[in-house]
Amino acid sequence: MAYNKTSNNEAPELIEKVVYLNRVSKTVKGGRVMKFSALVVVGDGKGTVGYGLGKAAEVSEAILKGIADAKKNMKKISLAGSTIPHDVIGIFGAGSVLMKPAPEGTGVIAGGAVRAVMEAVGIKNICAKCLRSNNPQNVVKATMAGLETLRTPEQVAAVRGKSVEEIVG
Repeated sequence: MAYNKTSNNEAPELIEKVVYLNRVSKTVKGGRVMKFSALVVVGDGKGTVGYGLGKAAEVSEAILKGIADAKKNMKKISLAGSTIPHDVIGIFGAGSVLMKPAPEGTGVIAGGAVRAVMEAVGIKNICAKCLRSNNPQNVVKATMAGLETLRTPEQVAAVRGKSVEEIVG
């Protein structure tokens, strides 16, 4: 979980975080064959984030495959300054993540997998809690599902055909 790297060969600096490494084995006639899977989160720190799963015979190859997969699946997230616009619950499978906006200076109050996503997307103030499963893959997917449903007051006003003042109150 401590692997953190910023790539310097691309124009936008991307934050790459390994959330979870898993060693799996397959028993064959000659013995056990070890392989690795890496769950990686990649973000620009300005509202764009993606996650990917890489599998390979070596750890470094698995991480590189995960980073490549995460870069292909980047999504734009609606933010309100350094936090999120409203409360949201993200659900994927058995994983459920509750996310609440927090005032300036609170910091990221979240567990390992959720914290990696928040730091990659650039959210500085948030409170988050994993409610059901704490499997890192389900937690990352639930967090992403919740973040993708976020809407700013401007977006809600445009959909409803009202002004922002009518929406905010």
